[in-house]
Formats: sequence, structure tokens, C-alpha cells
Amino acid sequence: MSLIEVGPGQTELVVRGPGALATSVRLFDWSRADEYESVFAVEAVADGVRARLENVTVTVWDDMSEFFDGLARDFRGWEGERVWINNHLVVTATFGSGGHVYVDWTLRSGFFPGDWKCTVTTVIEAGEGMTAVAADLREFLRQG
Repeated sequence: MSLIEVGPGQTELVVRGPGALATSVRLFDWSRADEYESVFAVEAVADGVRARLENVTVTVWDDMSEFFDGLARDFRGWEGERVWINNHLVVTATFGSGGHVYVDWTLRSGFFPGDWKCTVTTVIEAGEGMTAVAADLREFLRQG
């Protein structure tokens, strides 16, 4: 997990599981649409799969940061799935064995039968790992 500065005042967030060939999700090309909305691109990479969305719009009411902050706060675990949904991005978190959080990132081009969808899973340590992801995501979303 890392927040990378790619230019003056511009960062990107990379969430990666353990291992050299681990699945990764990259949030980048952030911009502010207006005082209530930000837009960014998302790229998911797994073994043999690469999916990309150019324009994911998140409003101040979507609470994406709060979703990840809640996962970090509950480092001792929870039952079932927790889901954050946006028009083109769905994030599902499940607490698993060994103190790890399994985060499914589903990128989808739309809602119709002919539209594509891709899901990749990152594995994040529930304590410090998830706390770092939540802090980096919060920083990424409040750029500018």
C-alpha cells in the first residue's frame, strides 16, 4: 500500500497484496469536478487481467473514506461482508483468517448485460495495513 506523489499536488494510491505478483488496484488522475465531487481513474491488475475505468465520480456523501476508516477501526474482525457501492466501482470487504481483510474491487462499465465487469481481490493485514490504506485513501480523496 502506498501513496505516491506523481506531480506537484497530485498523488496516486496503489493498494497491493503481499508477494511479488500480488493483485493491485491503483487510483490515479484525481480531479475536482466541483466542491462536492471528485473524479479519478481506477486500474485493477491481477494474474493475466487488467481492467481500467477512466472516470469514477465520488461525492462527499459517498463516504468512501468512512468505509475504509470503519474497516481499520474493526481490526478485531466482523461477520459477513461490508460493501461500498458506486456506479462503476464496488468494494466488498470480508474479515478472514489470520487477521487479514479480503477486499474485492469490482470495476464495471455499466449495468446492462453487454457491459463488462472485473473483480480482483487484495489481501490486507487488518491492523496497521488497513489503517495505512484508510489514511492513504483519505489523503488521496482530499487532494487539491
